[in-house]
Amino acid sequence: MSTSSSYAMLPPAGRGDQLRVAAIQMNSGDDKAANVETALSLIDRAAASGARLIALPEVWPYLGPDAGNRPNAEPIPGPTIDRLADRARRHGVFLHAGSVHETSPDDPRLYNTSVVIDPDGDIAARYRKIHMYDVVLDGVASYQESETVSPGDELVVLDVDGTPVGLSICYDLRFPELFRILALRGAEVILLPAAFTMTTGKDHWETLIRARAIENAVFMVAPAQVGVHPPGNWCYGRSMIVDPWGTVLATAPDAETVVTADLDRALLRQVRRQIPSLANRRPERYAWPDAEEGSVALPSGRALVS
Repeated sequence: MSTSSSYAMLPPAGRGDQLRVAAIQMNSGDDKAANVETALSLIDRAAASGARLIALPEVWPYLGPDAGNRPNAEPIPGPTIDRLADRARRHGVFLHAGSVHETSPDDPRLYNTSVVIDPDGDIAARYRKIHMYDVVLDGVASYQESETVSPGDELVVLDVDGTPVGLSICYDLRFPELFRILALRGAEVILLPAAFTMTTGKDHWETLIRARAIENAVFMVAPAQVGVHPPGNWCYGRSMIVDPWGTVLATAPDAETVVTADLDRALLRQVRRQIPSLANRRPERYAWPDAEEGSVALPSGRALVS
């Protein structure tokens, strides 16, 4: 575990069974130019640690009032992704661009999109956040993310130096089906850029990340936003890297920083041999409940609402 305070160049660990990863934690605000410069500086710092795969947090180019999301959004590729591609080429690394608000000529809404750039500066994968946070609380307070953001429709696993890496974003963390399918499609590492609120983060963040790692026997790499951002909202931070046993390999302090860890695929294989939950699945016994109110009948005749 480390917080990468040294800038001495180390050899990249990205071959064979070892993959050195870096999770960047940011305190983004409503100044896009400043956010981009901060991200580039932290990428340089992560590359100096020898990381082969570097991951940014969610919506790092702009994190401010919702009215600013569209003016600060871009197509992909676009100016911001182009600058990240240049950094990936310069350092010879895989660069996971956290998530950015992506414009589309076919949809008036935005996408919340992750892009992975390879060491040649090419886009190797793109994932659009699938799960939208749409909620009504006590019939009064409501937030409908889907009013301004379109959900994606494709799960993504890509190859990073022979290691299968799955993609997810923030609220996806609460949907274990996505992570199980990524694992069944071969993912051994799952990236989760996030901007968890302080309220939910302090109670759920670590628990959910470790649960997804344990139940799927995967490494979880979760770069996050931290601190206050306009107009006064707080993000929890505590970017984490967790191994398939659920052990926390690295946790960020409450500041902009970089945390790194070496992921050992031999450990992953050992965990999957010791607790073969993926191999012991019984999919022929599983059935989704009827859609009526999301409930299933209990033996007593009562209903359990999901």
